[in-house]
Amino acid sequence: MRIMKKFITSESVTEGHPDKICDMIADSILDELYRQDPYSRVAIECLTTTGLVVVAGEVTTKGFADVQKIVRNTLREIGYTDPSYGIDCEDAGVLVSIHGQSPDIAQGVDEKENHEQGAGDQGMMYGFATNETPELMPLPIILAHKLTRRLSEVRKNGIIEYIGPDGKSQVTIEYDGDEPKRVDAVVISTQHKEWVPSDRIKHDVIEHVIKPVCGHMIDENTKIHVNPTGRFVIGGPEGDSGVTGRKIIVDTYGGVGRHGGGAFSGKDPTKVDRSGAYAARYIAKNIVAAGLADKCEVQVSYAIGVARPTSVNVDCFGTNKVPETRIVELVNKHFDLRPHAIIDHLKLRRPIYKKTTNYGHFGKDDPDITWEHTDKAEVLRQEANI
Repeated sequence: MRIMKKFITSESVTEGHPDKICDMIADSILDELYRQDPYSRVAIECLTTTGLVVVAGEVTTKGFADVQKIVRNTLREIGYTDPSYGIDCEDAGVLVSIHGQSPDIAQGVDEKENHEQGAGDQGMMYGFATNETPELMPLPIILAHKLTRRLSEVRKNGIIEYIGPDGKSQVTIEYDGDEPKRVDAVVISTQHKEWVPSDRIKHDVIEHVIKPVCGHMIDENTKIHVNPTGRFVIGGPEGDSGVTGRKIIVDTYGGVGRHGGGAFSGKDPTKVDRSGAYAARYIAKNIVAAGLADKCEVQVSYAIGVARPTSVNVDCFGTNKVPETRIVELVNKHFDLRPHAIIDHLKLRRPIYKKTTNYGHFGKDDPDITWEHTDKAEVLRQEANI
């Protein structure tokens, strides 16, 4: 049988990208409120542009968040400390417009004597896993995240002292069938000081960022582009306005697995946009970790105010070792997908969300990222008789 060659591309961004600034601010506010009141209802959106951050949304809480302070601390932590970047932690304008959660929504989510906690919204959420990497994630998005993380590291530790906070990566992987073979293309765009020549930037990025991350998969035919326009001095919110949730494909599977529902950052886990997607990843990862399939996508859907999902679907793309109907039976037996059960089992009422903001919500090795645990894999394997 002839194996089909294919090329799959994913991208990532650094913490200084305008959209990620907004995500980090929103999740920092959520964390601060959760430290004080783990039953806070939070739906925060941010927008940033030159010299300005706007924070808006709906919050019902017993706690208090100093939004101005959080915004400035976030900008400082990222590295926006120089007015020449077009926004800085000391002088940025901060506008805040926050009010309480709609009682119409709250009545469907509140747990009462005669009403089980329902979903905070309708929608369909997806989880995905594949055995092509140790993280059980697609290789293109894993390498893209490693490149942007490395780009931030070399900026912060002074290895490349002239680059700015804003940056992006893009990786194309060549596959033979479903097996990744090589890196076909790498694109890195990094903000930089005006005085630096482009050939120096290209050399330093290749040596200190690209080769340490994916040099083992690069060959003489790999295409490498570093700052392909030739100049990236104006970046961050000055170059491009940012909004929460706009990097949702970066946050998930890099376009390999589907995404539905809404974005994540700034939302407490009663919003199934977030908790439902985390639960779907948890299920898919355990299915693959158990050896029931090489690749798995789980879809779950909800109606607002209703606890139990309206549907659960499992697609193993023909890689399943047992019938998909049996896998669905095991999912229904071992995974409770009611919102309060997801929140309890994955311990989501904690201030853990800022650490999810950058370099993907999935594939991280962190004990607080409970939806990455594979604690259900053994029981799934045993009951599937593999």
